[in-house]
Amino acid sequence: MAPTLDLFVPLQSEGGSIIESLIPLALTIVVFAGFWKTFEKAGEPGWAAIIPIYNFYILTKISKNAWWWVILFFIPVINLFAVAKVSIDVAGKFGKGILFGLGLMFLSFIFYPLLGFGGSQYQGAAQFG
Repeated sequence: MAPTLDLFVPLQSEGGSIIESLIPLALTIVVFAGFWKTFEKAGEPGWAAIIPIYNFYILTKISKNAWWWVILFFIPVINLFAVAKVSIDVAGKFGKGILFGLGLMFLSFIFYPLLGFGGSQYQGAAQFG
């Protein structure tokens, strides 16, 4: 019987699980940074981006939707439509179109940093009535 040679490939052992943990963490940090800058552009405190549920409330404020839209975010199936509408409205408040709003919904890790760090300006009043 011929001897076998076992090769060590880092991504096929425990090293892969570290990378699998770091990628979602990095994407989360990128999304929060984009949220932070977007909130600041809209005249809201940037730290609100990292507070769960409260950040949804601030997004509804920025998009000029009523506060109770936050509740719709937690109802299955309806939440898809609620998030789509709020995302499209947020994009609209920054002078962007529907496709950019859908990008905010489906590719947040790309589009929120583009919105927050890009040259677009908030086109609505910071006060919520």
